[in-house]
Formats: sequence, C-alpha cells, structure tokens
Amino acid sequence: MVSKHNKPSREKTLSDKLTDFLSDQVRSGKFPVHSRLPTEQFMAEQYGVSRSVVREAISRLKSERLVETRQGSGTVILDPRGKQAFRLERIYNDPKRGVLRIIELRRGIEAETAALAAERRTTHQMDRINRALIRIEKAEVSGGDGVREDLAFHLEIAQATANPYYADLLEMLTQALEDAIRVTRGNEALRGELVASVHTEHEAIRLAIEKRDVESARAAAFTHMQNAQHRIMQSEPASWQLLSHDAAKRLARTRLKNIM
Repeated sequence: MVSKHNKPSREKTLSDKLTDFLSDQVRSGKFPVHSRLPTEQFMAEQYGVSRSVVREAISRLKSERLVETRQGSGTVILDPRGKQAFRLERIYNDPKRGVLRIIELRRGIEAETAALAAERRTTHQMDRINRALIRIEKAEVSGGDGVREDLAFHLEIAQATANPYYADLLEMLTQALEDAIRVTRGNEALRGELVASVHTEHEAIRLAIEKRDVESARAAAFTHMQNAQHRIMQSEPASWQLLSHDAAKRLARTRLKNIM
C-alpha cells in the first residue's frame, strides 16, 4: 500500500509504487478478472496519493494490458495470463540518454514495419496512412505539437503490415513512444528548419509504401529514426530545459522488461 507519509525514493515515484502495488493485486487475483477497479477518488483517498498519481498508475496498467476502460463500466480487470506486455521501469537519470534508448528501439521496429507495410498494404490502409500524415500537418498549423498525430501515423503503418504483433507492440509502448516523440518534436521546434526535414522523412516513408517499394520503405523508416537520434545527440544541453521535463525524466529512467 502506498502511504502519503512515505516519501518516494530516488528510484521510484509514488506513481511507480502505486503501479507496482496495483499490478501485484491484479496478478495475484486480489482484483478478479472482469471486476472493476475502484474509482480514482476512492483509490486516491485509500492510498494517500493525488488523483493524478492514480491516473498515471492506471495508464501504465493499460499499457501492460492488465486493465481497460469500457464505456459505462469503468476500468475493468483483464486476465493477466492472457497477454504479454512490456513494462517500463526507471534506471537512468539522464533525459537525453532515455530518449535515445527509445529511438534506438524504434529504429529496428519502424524499419521492418514500413517494409512489411509496403509489401502488404491495401488501398484502404494506404488511404488511412495518407490521412494520418495530413493530420500531423493540420495539428501543427493549428498550433498543436502533432505528437498524437505523429504516433497515429506510425500506428497506421503498423496496421498495414498484416502482422498484428507489430501494432500490438507499438500499442504496448504507446506511453513511451508518445513521450519520445514529444521530446524529439519539442527539440525540433527549437530549430524551425528541422521541422521541414521531419516532414520530408515522413513523406519518403509514405511514398515508398504507396509505391510498394519494400527496400525504400525500410531504408526511409530507418533513416527517419537515425536522423531523429542525430538531432537529439546534437541538441544543446540548455534546450532540454525548454522541453517537456516530466516526459524527458520519465524516459530517462526506463528499463524494458518482458513480463507475463
């Protein structure tokens, strides 16, 4: 149980502790499959934490496929034996290094995802990829950061692989990917000329998939991830103070561990 009288250690925050506690409760059967989690307000009072901490913990449980939110039913417990999930834990204190690790992970995944999409995509899936790319630009024009739209673009490509494991993997990593994209795009926004480069890279991926050019799609996606890595490595240390600090810190301390 999380106590409001216990200060979080350097290794774990209250969100980490509550996530671990709730995860253990679900996996041990204390929360039966198909039952509902208590309300945010109840858990906040029960465990002595803020509702934002509870929401963060629930979000992580969703990424681990331990719970899901259903309309009219609240947050429902899923069978922990039925899914494999990737769990992110904290080990580093360097925000830049954390972001680079996520991008490094994405580099191989995105390259093969784009290659398979180029080989297998349907006309309907290509239309969805095209629309997803347009939505990124619309979000930026309207003043948004385009982060969710960026992630949706890559998820549409994953859906076009006809291999559900690619989409499942990206969905499991949604929170980490969203943080990584937000940090990288935030850094790109500091230097406007780089935004055009990112758009060009996305278009190269899209065009290769449209042409069913497997090798070009693989190369374009790999190059996109590699360039994102270079942009982060070349960024000024001071620029990190202007970014989403919480997201950067969260990424800095992640460790990928496969659990049942």
